[in-house]
Amino acid sequence: MLNKKIIKPAGKVATEFENTVAQALVDLENNNAELKDLKDLSVCSVKEVDVAESKKAVVIFVPFRQLKNYNKIQQKLTYEVEKKLGGKQVMFIAQRRIIRKPATNNKIKMQKRPISRTIKAVHDAILDDLVFPNTIVGRRLRYRLDGSKLHKIYLDRKEMLSNISKVDSFSAVYHKLTGKEVVFEFTQQTAEN
Repeated sequence: MLNKKIIKPAGKVATEFENTVAQALVDLENNNAELKDLKDLSVCSVKEVDVAESKKAVVIFVPFRQLKNYNKIQQKLTYEVEKKLGGKQVMFIAQRRIIRKPATNNKIKMQKRPISRTIKAVHDAILDDLVFPNTIVGRRLRYRLDGSKLHKIYLDRKEMLSNISKVDSFSAVYHKLTGKEVVFEFTQQTAEN
């Protein structure tokens, strides 16, 4: 049953932690009536990211084609998996591929690179997956005096109560996956006249 939950390339073996997460998903599929849709879904890989000294986040990579099905049950599934993993924060991200820019000395005629496979598009999609129940309402890019960049991401205020504790995890996971420094903030509440 675990072999069907984890999809690995030929020759790759699932780690012990990936098997633990897959077993938790199988248990939820069998025991929870609300998560019956989970039986058709699988996992590509699982990574554990250090957020703070005593805090860890778990990133579950899912096949791109199954992401919409995961999103339908993601809030309930995230809550249940977090309970099974002892309070570690869980995030679901689609497995995407980045294709490099074709070189100028390329002799072979190749197909044009799709926009969705560029590094910018993949990083933006990872950001959207990371904050999924919430929506991104604004982005700012700040250049510091030393030449480094800081991305400020503004999230919708509606989901603030459920995501306020995850903001530092979002930053740590995004930095680990992309190498970009990000700060998440919630939009200011405007006074209506």
